[in-house]
Amino acid sequence: MVADAARRAGIPGRVHAHRLRHSTATAMLRGGGSLTEIGQALRHARPATTAIYAKVDIDTLRPLGRPWPGQQETA
Repeated sequence: MVADAARRAGIPGRVHAHRLRHSTATAMLRGGGSLTEIGQALRHARPATTAIYAKVDIDTLRPLGRPWPGQQETA
């Protein structure tokens, strides 16, 4: 159904339900939603399933990274 609706709307490329779910999760994460909230919204049974969305928000993850030994920190 999603692919048919996207084709009728003239959206290029492959659009399936997974793409909509991924877009929703990414928007929620960027808007300040927690992974728990995203998992509940997408009805994930396991937190590990939701954790895949954390990797897309590099700017939020950057402060969590530790500097490589021997390299100076950049501000």
